[in-house]
Order: sequence, then structure tokens, then C-alpha cells
Amino acid sequence: MKNYIVAYDIFSPKRAYKVRKLVYSHAMGGQKSALEVPLDKKDLTDFIERMEPLLAKDDLVNIVEVEEEAILLGKANALTYNKGVIIL
Repeated sequence: MKNYIVAYDIFSPKRAYKVRKLVYSHAMGGQKSALEVPLDKKDLTDFIERMEPLLAKDDLVNIVEVEEEAILLGKANALTYNKGVIIL
């Protein structure tokens, strides 16, 4: 399982709600429209397939693979994720 940063800028409030709901269903944490999302290869493919129909031509979604351990500054703590655990 790898971690990805999913950042989005959706121009329609209705589409933004649907995208936010999908991203937050997988997210470990983050800030508003940039979240850390742990996915294995199959889950990433499924995530993208579910995301694409929600988007319009002018919407932006960036999915960036995190290659190394995060650099934590200030009060930031490393987030841990165990498969099968839901973080609310």
C-alpha cells in the first residue's frame, strides 16, 4: 500500500460535494482539498474509475504518489493506517 496526496479544485458545489465524499472515504488526513490517501494498486485504479465520472472539463484533480516518509514540521504527527480500520 502506498500513500498518495489527492488535491482537487472543483468548480461546481454539487460536483465538489461528490468528489469530497469519495476522497474523504479513503483519506487518512489532510487539509480541505488536499488529503493523504492510502491505496494499493487495485484500490488506486478503482478510485480513479470512480472519480472520473464526477468531473467536468474545468475541474482539477492531482494524485501524487508519496515516495518517501513525510517530513513533519510543527505539531504534525505521522499518521498510521491499518487495512480494515476506518479513521473518522
